[in-house]
Amino acid sequence: MTVRKAYIDGTHGQIHFRVAEAKTDAGKPPLICLHQSPKCGLEFETFMQVASRDRRVIAPDYPGYGMSDAAPSEAETTIPMYAREMWRMADAIGLETVDLFGNHTGAKVAAEMATQQGDRVHAIAMISAAILTDEEREMFKDMFTPIPLDKENTRFRVSWERIIERQGPGQTLEMMDRSMYMNMMGGEAYEWGHVAAFAWGKPFDDALTRLPHRITLLNPTDDLTECTRRAAPLLRNGEVIECPQWGYGFMDAFPEDVADLVLEKLDAS
Repeated sequence: MTVRKAYIDGTHGQIHFRVAEAKTDAGKPPLICLHQSPKCGLEFETFMQVASRDRRVIAPDYPGYGMSDAAPSEAETTIPMYAREMWRMADAIGLETVDLFGNHTGAKVAAEMATQQGDRVHAIAMISAAILTDEEREMFKDMFTPIPLDKENTRFRVSWERIIERQGPGQTLEMMDRSMYMNMMGGEAYEWGHVAAFAWGKPFDDALTRLPHRITLLNPTDDLTECTRRAAPLLRNGEVIECPQWGYGFMDAFPEDVADLVLEKLDAS
């Protein structure tokens, strides 16, 4: 299945997105895939080719990531802004009711999209939930401080070391190379998305307790595994599904299994 690329005009410039048209039109809501930081919609491309078997699948790049134009400043880069721009994209391509699938930062964008226009959201799937203690928040802030760009290759070396250290089951060198490529596409603003996500902690917790939509929260083995389990008592209408067999890069490594699980849960909502 060919994944096509396109642009729409956003508030801060152009918004780039990928589309996989449904192989068979089963009348199901289109699925919008929302990426983690500092990646882009490319992280869903392998998944999209499988998940589009019976619905349209769209994977946008947030402003400042992938091939979308950035907001003018870090201060203007927020989860609510990302959500508004995603709705702008949905309007531009004629989407009405949609399903949402968010990964890490994308989980927060999905929750805010449902908060902004809940009547247009059918169901939500998420990968991991950053329900953090104050100590964990400080630890992650330190970890995601921008890495220096210098002649000693510090940014490239440290970024690659982190990817190698977190190699997930079934994740090949080629998959990790693509992960590195996505990290670098953000340029000097590559950590703005993490800053936005950390700043939107309490609103995310509140959204999980308030949103009436069915929320399926996948919990793979990653840096947020323990944090994600804390979401279970917060969910007004949903469940946490433990996925210890999956780690970083699992959508590339096991796209059929991921699509089977995610689509089953969305359809059951």
